[in-house]
Amino acid sequence: MSSDWTRYRLEELGHIVTGKTPPSKVQDAFSDSGVPFVTPRDMDGRRWIDRTERYLSETGVTAVNKSLVPKNSVAVSCIGSDMGKAVLVSCDSVTNQQINTIVVDTEKFNPVFIYYVLSTQQDALKSIAGGSATPILNKGHFGKFEIKLPTKDEQDRLVEYLDCLDSKFELNTQTNQTLEQIAQALYKSWFVDFDPVKAKIAVLEAGGTAEDAELAAMSIIAAKSPEQLIELKQANPDAYEQLAQTAALFSSAMQESELGDIPEGWEVSEIGSEVSVVGGGTPSTKNTTFWEGGSIHWTTPKDMSALNSKVLTNTSRKITPAGLKKISSGLLPVNTVLISSRAPVGYLALAKIPVAVNQGYIAMKCEGRLSPEFVMLWCEQNMAEIKQRASGTTFAEISKANFKPIKILVPRKDIVENFTAQATDIFASVTGNIHQSNSLSATRDLLLPELLAGNRFAQLGNEA
Repeated sequence: MSSDWTRYRLEELGHIVTGKTPPSKVQDAFSDSGVPFVTPRDMDGRRWIDRTERYLSETGVTAVNKSLVPKNSVAVSCIGSDMGKAVLVSCDSVTNQQINTIVVDTEKFNPVFIYYVLSTQQDALKSIAGGSATPILNKGHFGKFEIKLPTKDEQDRLVEYLDCLDSKFELNTQTNQTLEQIAQALYKSWFVDFDPVKAKIAVLEAGGTAEDAELAAMSIIAAKSPEQLIELKQANPDAYEQLAQTAALFSSAMQESELGDIPEGWEVSEIGSEVSVVGGGTPSTKNTTFWEGGSIHWTTPKDMSALNSKVLTNTSRKITPAGLKKISSGLLPVNTVLISSRAPVGYLALAKIPVAVNQGYIAMKCEGRLSPEFVMLWCEQNMAEIKQRASGTTFAEISKANFKPIKILVPRKDIVENFTAQATDIFASVTGNIHQSNSLSATRDLLLPELLAGNRFAQLGNEA
């Protein structure tokens, strides 16, 4: 590999497009699907943008047609505290006006390599921004920013090396999303749709036997046909017996309640009666003894906004023991359920670290009949009602007083325990994947500056 790197202005890498938001007079510019509309909020912790909070309809795209950028372009946020965030767009997209995008000349340069270089340049980009209150990096200054690049062949080879790390990171994220969907589906089937109970009732009403009803419930729980259950019994009797024991936990009748018909033996309660609901606070940022050298995790909802999974394993800021004493709720234990109570309402996670929280949270310590996994999935299932109970003129906020009376269905203890055993395994896998991804990310962040400076290029060339 060559050690010769050439300095280029960003405007020499292709052409630069400054994004645009459709004018407010354009009706129906936004839709639930269509062309991704990228804003800095979509850029946290991601390499490729494949989904966004909002999308543009055909009408919206027409209104900003000259701002459409093709897949493999490199988008960079150019305003405020988010300045310098870089992502790759995975399909034709539009960005807002806070983002400059390089439509890379792919004959001469590798867009992914450009992304890697710019991902290390956030501080340098901020240093050339204009404006005092809200720093802005305009298209002209952005285009004149310089980076050093090796030859195209060397870019391609280095991207192949780095992609191994990032691809594993992205696979872990996809796996976690699938695992969480499995947990959500299990919760909904058992505790919202009451599928095992209704399966038993349907068989009995059709004249079937109690044994037939149990088999129907087993089929629902395992998502297997009766024929597959027979095969399971022959191949793995212990698994079959365990499934039968789970099915036997569910009743074969419903009862009336204030939440409508619910399985017999279950009861209706209030979330405030089932968990300890606490808030948090912020130690004075003017007092350095609360912050400097701190090692205690302290979280704000901003930590939650960047999560790819509903598990919190780290925080961006930490406080000292003196700072912790200024927070009435103190240090919350592992498996506390966190939900942001404002700006915005509804970020949700299970804390896998002891953590203190600021005033933007409702935190739930699950010390009673319901497990942390059950409570978190209940919050997710009931998020619409939680948000409806929020109020406020400047921004929506849900108070503890408005949160605690929300009704919650409490199943029988043995069913909660059975569900929790399965959900605990799922979220243990999620947490393990997050730790592995954090390790991969740290490795990449350690290597990246050296690689981009060419310090280890010859070594990588030999390894390749």
